[in-house]
Amino acid sequence: MVVAEKDAILVADRSRCGDVRKMVEILRSKGRPQAEWHASSHRPWGSYRVLEASDGFQVKRITVAPGGRLSLQKHRHRAEHWVVVRGCARVTVDDTVADYRESEHIFIPLGAIHRLENPGNDDVELIEVQLGSYLGEDDIVRLEDAYHRA
Repeated sequence: MVVAEKDAILVADRSRCGDVRKMVEILRSKGRPQAEWHASSHRPWGSYRVLEASDGFQVKRITVAPGGRLSLQKHRHRAEHWVVVRGCARVTVDDTVADYRESEHIFIPLGAIHRLENPGNDDVELIEVQLGSYLGEDDIVRLEDAYHRA
């Protein structure tokens, strides 16, 4: 079996796939982030890839499929900056809904209620920069969700 990631490749005999758990424990003992999270994550609305992460900030590339929409949500510990790099994104920030096109940017203040949608026929891609004291996915407070995760 071969598993390839941006920053690691695993090649192993299929009969030893149970040893992957041991490898994760070794990574965990060395404090490697790969033991805890995957750089790419698929969601019902599309996907994201973590490009860079360090204390106090994280950078992601987010792709939203046509008709996809993220939860109406807020965060307790982070603010976000979004830059549209492809397509047209419909963005809600508190009581304002607006469409943003390539090279336009959006600021999501800490605690603001927000949502990202793709009303078009092509993927929307954006770069998201998260800034805050805690950047885990469990900082999402879902207020409404089309995929029944709220």
